[in-house]
Amino acid sequence: MGNEIIQQVIEFFAAVDARNWQKAEAAMASSVLLDYTSMTGNPAAWQTPGEITTAWAAFLPGFDKTHHAVTAFKTAVYDNTATVQCQGKADHFIDGSVWTVEGAYDILLKKTAGTWLIQEFKFNFSGQTGNTTLPSVASERMQRNGSLQQ
Repeated sequence: MGNEIIQQVIEFFAAVDARNWQKAEAAMASSVLLDYTSMTGNPAAWQTPGEITTAWAAFLPGFDKTHHAVTAFKTAVYDNTATVQCQGKADHFIDGSVWTVEGAYDILLKKTAGTWLIQEFKFNFSGQTGNTTLPSVASERMQRNGSLQQ
């Protein structure tokens, strides 16, 4: 059962990197507690999958590509609830430069109609390296080019 849950998390990150917003949304419950407080300072908030992917779609395509690597999984399953802890490294590329964000994820999934869906998603920021101006460049690209559909 743990492998099925880990695979769901890996496929979620792969969908985000592929800009497959429909697949990413399908991996989430109808409401998700999204928490990037440690990185952004913004408080955790319950959001719909569409709200989450709309925000990501307005920013991530500003990079040439992204790659999220998740490792060191620890899972626990209690009936229809599972927790996943893993280490994460996200590389964001523009014109040969890279911005890397590292930290750990705490993810809570609920089994709904036979499928494990992400209900809580917390990123625990530990650091960043590389070209830290790339997020601004990506945002500028998105503003200049409008919504890049990828």
